[in-house]
Amino acid sequence: MSRLLVVDDDVGTIHLLSRILMDLGEVFIATNGTDALAMVRDQQPDLVLLDAEMPTMDGFAVCKAIKDNPAFADLPILFVTAHTDVDVETKALEIGAVDFISKPLSPPIVKARVKPHLALKQRTDDLLRLASVDGLTGLANRRGFDATLDMEWRRACRSKSPLSLLMIDVDYFKRFNDLYGHQAGDDCLRVVASALSATCHRPGDLVARYGGEEFATILPACDEVGASQFAEKLRASVAARHISHAASDVADEVTVSVGVATLILDCMTAGVEHPEWEGQCPAVRSCHNAAVNLISAADRALYEAKRAGRNRVACAG
Repeated sequence: MSRLLVVDDDVGTIHLLSRILMDLGEVFIATNGTDALAMVRDQQPDLVLLDAEMPTMDGFAVCKAIKDNPAFADLPILFVTAHTDVDVETKALEIGAVDFISKPLSPPIVKARVKPHLALKQRTDDLLRLASVDGLTGLANRRGFDATLDMEWRRACRSKSPLSLLMIDVDYFKRFNDLYGHQAGDDCLRVVASALSATCHRPGDLVARYGGEEFATILPACDEVGASQFAEKLRASVAARHISHAASDVADEVTVSVGVATLILDCMTAGVEHPEWEGQCPAVRSCHNAAVNLISAADRALYEAKRAGRNRVACAG
């Protein structure tokens, strides 16, 4: 179901638009710019109908703030306005609006304006999903992993919650391919992917194929203890599939090694207040570097798990 956000400081306009749009999807409302940005961030709508004239933060400022955030750069924004001035329309289009709906509102015109943009957004989302899926395993691919990690470190920054990452490697997979052949190797990766995916039950967790025989799991709002326990569940889940591997030095079955790392942002311990919109955070660059470093820490932990004998979990120090 499509998600539509109506932003207007006039209650009558909000009610009218909500009635008009109710059969096109789920409608959310905001009556000011600050709430609108929070709703975009938290509800991730498919389309925004935005009033141009609002006190404190007008529609142009809201539109620019949304478009300045890479996560929402493709979000279609339709201005709802009584303005017919060419300069006003030009300014809105230049900062990222896709269309205008004129007041007073006509229900058929509103629907006719909204429907094509919803359909285009759906097609775009479908293409992005296809581009983010690994063709062999059906898991998220590296592109999907990178996008999700970027989104989750921003969420961790806002909520001041920990973010954990697991790097998972199939032990002695090259030997497996050499012994059983590449088709069997592909089958093995599918089974491992299925075991990992079946163990993840929280909606926010993501399992991805990171590359080759390496997988990754992103665990939002999960501390090191919880991540370590979950990593052990993943390791045991793969072992429970009993995939024969006569060339392994660990066992006669396929096993995995897991590296665990947890990101705790400085602002969580320093008492730093975070602004409403993450694009204003002065520490956003260092936070992003910390997220990149999270991958490196998980990689180092994975290396330690391998060095210690494989088929085990190791945590970053």
